Amino acid sequence: MTDRGREEREHLVDLLQAYADEAGRLGHVFAAGQGLHRTDAAALLAVLRAERDGDPLTPGRLGEEVGLSSGATTAAVDRLERLGHLHRRRDDIDRRRVTLHHDPAGADVGRAFFGPLAARLDAVLTGYTPAELDVVHRFLTEVVASVAEHRAEVSQGGPS
Repeated sequence: MTDRGREEREHLVDLLQAYADEAGRLGHVFAAGQGLHRTDAAALLAVLRAERDGDPLTPGRLGEEVGLSSGATTAAVDRLERLGHLHRRRDDIDRRRVTLHHDPAGADVGRAFFGPLAARLDAVLTGYTPAELDVVHRFLTEVVASVAEHRAEVSQGGPS
């Protein structure tokens, strides 16, 4: 590998870290503006994302998703439910199974806050060809998978 190739890869990793830092700071601003703890905001976003993807989270899966114990997950869901951001729903087929769903008011708050960012990102994306977007999509998909795999390994005491 050439020094230039190594430098380019290191620069990409630096940019990914800068993005993660900015996204984390933005999440903190959103949470603070809503009177939420960052963990509650992360839980709310996980519920919204899962529901949007057609696979609503159970409280247990939410805890796994955001790295909370069972008790902490229950407390977060209780707080978010009290604030009108989400609600629990019993499964129609298996009444023992409970899934989490956003409330329209909570979704409106998220759209109001993140909508301008979505418009900015859309403007950025229109500057790329479909072929370039395919490469970016593949790259980010693989990066997310690599980070998730590493997180799973280190959270179970694996390689660090």
